[in-house]
Amino acid sequence: MDNFIVTLFFMAIIGAAIGGVTNHLAIKMLFRPYNAIYIKNWRLPFTPGLIPKRRDELAKQLGLTVVNYLLTPETFRKKFFSKDIQDKVEQFVQLKVEETIFANDKTIQDWLNLAGFSHMPATIEQKVEAIVEGQFTSVKNTLSTKSIRSLLSDDIQNTIDAKIPLAVHHILEKGEDYFLSPEGEMTIKAMIDDFLSSKGSLGGMINMFLGDSSSLVGKVQRELVKFLQAPGTSTLLTKIFTQEWEKLKDRPAMDFLQDVHFEPILSKLQVYVKEQLAIAERLNQPISYYWPEGNEWVKYTVIPQVIDKAFVKAEEKLEDVLNRLNLQEVVREQVDSFPVEKLEELVLGISKREFKMITVLGAVLGGLIGIVQGLIVYFI
Repeated sequence: MDNFIVTLFFMAIIGAAIGGVTNHLAIKMLFRPYNAIYIKNWRLPFTPGLIPKRRDELAKQLGLTVVNYLLTPETFRKKFFSKDIQDKVEQFVQLKVEETIFANDKTIQDWLNLAGFSHMPATIEQKVEAIVEGQFTSVKNTLSTKSIRSLLSDDIQNTIDAKIPLAVHHILEKGEDYFLSPEGEMTIKAMIDDFLSSKGSLGGMINMFLGDSSSLVGKVQRELVKFLQAPGTSTLLTKIFTQEWEKLKDRPAMDFLQDVHFEPILSKLQVYVKEQLAIAERLNQPISYYWPEGNEWVKYTVIPQVIDKAFVKAEEKLEDVLNRLNLQEVVREQVDSFPVEKLEELVLGISKREFKMITVLGAVLGGLIGIVQGLIVYFI
């Protein structure tokens, strides 16, 4: 009987050892050996381990699992396109816009400096100078190539035409006033004296015959006034002015500006425009200075609309983006390139207790099988 108990105990120990070692070896063979072992051209069976041997299939299956069950379009919609997420994004953007743009003391030039446009004022002034010069040159070309008639509108031409009789009447009135004035009398006398002196001896004889030329001045003065007051004079001058004006309208405007120096005018015009624009001073103000209501408008009008449209567009493009990302291939490549040693360490680190229990369970089952075998041998 003692021999039986010793034999039964010995077989239980052997069975437990075989069961525990077998399970432990099976667990190890999941990962090891990492590479195939060859004896000459013959590959040793069960090398490499199961997971290294089936790595490609494992990587492919993991990729399919991730794409079909984990990172699906519906999953992304639930996680990233919910109303709660949209509200949080909207609040975050509103807060950042208010803090960084409208509640900030940074000037427009400061923002331009951050963007790498520190020379913007000088650049704008150069552009302004170029624009002014271009427009100035265009005006000169227009004045050189087009007639006054084509430059003036019909309304302006009709207005000028209507002003000619008034201008003639005004000139005649001023002429009459002038010749009746003492200055006019002196002018008439000087003209008569010059005329008589130009006639030589004949003029001297006339001057001796007339004696004092005051009476002749009075006669000439009265005749000049009669001439200026005569209706025919007004009609004649109006006709002459009208004819000359019609001739002028067919000439280029530049014909009357030949003696004008345009370079100083252009320079002064450019300086004036730059002084009025005051680019540097205007850029040295914060955005809120020019747009005080911008904060409220951007926060409650622009941002909600932009966020809403962005979420709608992003959701519409979600499946296309996921297809372009090719997550299945990404997962496969990552798993395929993951070191087996790290994978073994990761799995064993997570399931170390469970693997120990499997080893212990194998030992227990092996021991029970050993006891059963001993009993069968004893009774047979």
